[in-house]
Amino acid sequence: MAQVAVDLAVEKATVTTNGRRITVGDFELTMFSDGNYWLDGGPLFGIIPKPLWLKKVACDEKNRVVTGENSLLIRGGRQTVLVETGIGNKFDERIRKIYEPEAKLLDNLTAAGVGPESIDMVINTHLHFDHCGWNTERRNGRVVATFPRATYYAPEGEWQHGQKQYLRDHVSYISDNYNPLIQSGQMKLVTEDCEIIPGVSVRTIPGHTRHMQVVMIESQGQKACYVSDLIPTSAHLDLLWIMAYDLFPMETIENKKRFYDEAVPGRWLVIFTHDPAIPWGYVKETGTGKYGVELVTGS
Repeated sequence: MAQVAVDLAVEKATVTTNGRRITVGDFELTMFSDGNYWLDGGPLFGIIPKPLWLKKVACDEKNRVVTGENSLLIRGGRQTVLVETGIGNKFDERIRKIYEPEAKLLDNLTAAGVGPESIDMVINTHLHFDHCGWNTERRNGRVVATFPRATYYAPEGEWQHGQKQYLRDHVSYISDNYNPLIQSGQMKLVTEDCEIIPGVSVRTIPGHTRHMQVVMIESQGQKACYVSDLIPTSAHLDLLWIMAYDLFPMETIENKKRFYDEAVPGRWLVIFTHDPAIPWGYVKETGTGKYGVELVTGS
């Protein structure tokens, strides 16, 4: 059984969401992957027993699950928006051995002809290191913006929380991912739900952290939502399937329910941050507290 799980994990690691495209009204959405990394299946699925989550995902002999890093490029009108910047490359050797991040975002963007200077705006739903790692780069002993022309947006409450370095989650925050941008004025800290550009807005949904946001895309009567860590993968659709990383688990459950109350009847396209194989789909109810995903091919 262990070897089968390892083989499945390795096989799934070869699947990528990179380059998948879909349209929502006037917007073209393209998924760009920062590659996969490993997370322990225990905290990834919280209180869900391993025999249950193994029915949905595979793990290796170390109990690690292949986890995706999906950044979303939004093109529409005159501006190009990048949602999340992956895990980046700022780890020391000890942390690299734990997560084994591939850090492919810049290479994947470049291969598609998207240079760093072509990004007008970057949105971070929150400031955990696996969501804002490529915000900045270290060059010649300095930390500089990876996307030199971009205006960055992040929740102010997230930044304040990260600055306090609480024992519970201080390892999730790497200040070089955002403090230099705040100091230079390139990052704007958002205090409430707001529109970033016409048709693209952020909405606060607490649970994973107090101030985490999701990104709404609306055009021609169609809606999509980049749900961040509210629903990190398609394996986390059921209401009680949440991560041990969530600081406010009861709020996560309540806010997932509220989200489904809008997204399911409204037929919103739901975009997953950490699924290595399924970038997006339409959520459908399959039973009380049970949900599935209708896959969308895109291109």
